[in-house]
Order: sequence, then structure tokens, then C-alpha cells
Amino acid sequence: MEKLKNDLFLRACLRKPVERTPVWMMRQAGRYLPEYRAVRAKADFLTMCKTPELAAEVTIQPIDLIGTDAAIIFSDILVIPEAMGMTLEMHEGKGPIFPSPIRDENAAKNLKLITPEEDLGYVLDAIKLTKKELDGRVPLIGFSGAPWTLLTYMVEGRGSKNFAEVKKLIYNNPNLAHDLLKKISDAVAEYLNAQIDAGANAVQIFDTWGGILTPRDFRKFSLDYISDIVGKIKRPDIPVIVFAKGVHYKIENIAKTGCDVLGLDWTMSLKKVRKEVGDHCALQGNLDPTTLYADHEEIRKRVKQVLKSYGKGSGHIFNLGHGILPDVPPANAKAMVEFVKEESVKYHIQDID
Repeated sequence: MEKLKNDLFLRACLRKPVERTPVWMMRQAGRYLPEYRAVRAKADFLTMCKTPELAAEVTIQPIDLIGTDAAIIFSDILVIPEAMGMTLEMHEGKGPIFPSPIRDENAAKNLKLITPEEDLGYVLDAIKLTKKELDGRVPLIGFSGAPWTLLTYMVEGRGSKNFAEVKKLIYNNPNLAHDLLKKISDAVAEYLNAQIDAGANAVQIFDTWGGILTPRDFRKFSLDYISDIVGKIKRPDIPVIVFAKGVHYKIENIAKTGCDVLGLDWTMSLKKVRKEVGDHCALQGNLDPTTLYADHEEIRKRVKQVLKSYGKGSGHIFNLGHGILPDVPPANAKAMVEFVKEESVKYHIQDID
């Protein structure tokens, strides 16, 4: 295992004793930081993703400015569909758009198998450079979208409110849906393995849209593929985190995929989930991101509530229940991190006695 100056995050992921609860935030390298916006003013979003020096710079910013216990590589989940041959456009204010979505067998034929080192080498180079510049200060997390979430974007062509096109696909042409999910799943597994080989200390699989499916469909069209990926990337001492937003009904099943850490959104009870999953995996989360609009006294109060909900002992990584919002004051994010560091010590005294 790599020697790190701060390995709290990795120890907690593997449910080993820690002195306090580690903390990081999804989307922590992002628009809420003026320093990020200064870099962004020089380059568009995809150029930043594809320029290792810029990606490394913004990845490290929250470590220096906010004090989180882990870095997450600056990238985007949609680099995989682009690497598979789809045209990806980023529109200011509208988000990502695929002008030619995949909705039939004909369009699906144009997708290619990826070679991460060739098609996504810029992400791997960003990981290597970030690791060098972090110099062992904190672990680095790699990530990918889950196959179902990637499929929704590839079929819808953009963000959606009702996901009509992808739902039409799974109801009217489930065979094509499964063919696509298998291709995407293979790509995700190869990509995450390549990130680990490049130096990522942990990886997270984001299933942002898992919660739009019925419980039965979630198992068929999402969970089975996540399980397949976890099985292909699992290695000793490299934690795998699975974060499926809005999926209350399959928590125990997600815990049994073989993942080391279960990410929870802010609508779930850490106490209840801990009781349900037992020793299957650690838990990550789950402060409501909008809490960071509150004053510091309220933020501290809510941080204490989350810590109390999990209770004593290792196996908890403090995080937001989704990504940090772009108009959150950086001082509030920093205060939250400080409060976690201060308030969590008492929950770990028995760990280090």
C-alpha cells in the first residue's frame, strides 16, 4: 500500500481504525471556488478535462483551500461515450449534449470498443501528474459513471426530466438496451482498471439516475452491471465506492455487489442503513448539499447530526449527499470540513485506545 501522509480516507473505506472521520465532497474541484473559475476563464470545460496540467491544478485546489482528506480527479462521466465514438458538446447553461443520440441498432453499430490508454489517455496522464504534485498528501479518487447513467445520456442526448427515450428503449427494445449496457460496462471496467494502474487510490462509480427506475428494473438494467464491474476491478487495498442516488429500495443489494463503500444521498438515514448493511461495507455521506447555504452555527449543528446518525466506530466517510452546488460560499464549505474534523474525534476514541 502506498505510503501517504494522510490515509484516513482509505482506512475508513476499509473499516480500519481512524482518529477522526475523514471528509471530502463530490464536485469539490468545481465552480464554487473562485480559483477554479480563474482557470476556467482560460479554457472551456472539455479542454480542461483533456489538459492534464489544468485538470491536476483544479483537482488539487480543494486540498489546499478547503482541507479535504481526499482528492478526486477532475473529469466528467461523459468522456466514455465520447471515447466510444459519440460527439459530445458542452453548452453553457444547458449542460452536455449528444447531437446524435443512440436510439436504434443502426446508431448502436457506430459505437466502438475503447482502449483507455489511447482513447482516454488524457485522464490517465492527469492522474499521474496529480499524484506527482500531491506528493502523498492525500489519496486520489478516480471515477466513472455507472452503465445505466451513461446509457441515459447516450439515449436521451441531454439531461431529461422524464427520461422518456431511455424508458421507451428498455420497454420496447430491452435486447438493444442490454447490448448497449454490456458494451458500456466493459468500457467502464477497463477505464477504472486503467485509472487504478495510473495511480488512483480508490474509485467511485456514480449512478446518478439509478433512482428513476423501478426496483425490478434497477436490478436488471443497473445493479447487475455495477456488480459485474466491481468484480472486474476489485483489488486489495483499492476501495470501490458505489453511489446510486435515490435508490432506497436496494441498499442491501448494492452493499452485496462487493463494493467497499456505499455512498448515500441526503434522504437516507445513516443509522438505519448501517443497521441494514452491517459489516458488508463502509458508508459515505450524507449532508444535504443545500445545508452549505446556512450560517456556520447551523452547518455545525447539521454536521453533528450526520456524525451522530452514523455513531461510533470506523467505516464512515463524511460527504455531501450529492455534489456541492456552484453558488455555495467557499468559506461555508471550509467551515463544514473543519467542523467534521473537530466534532468527529469523540466517535473514534475507542478505535485508537
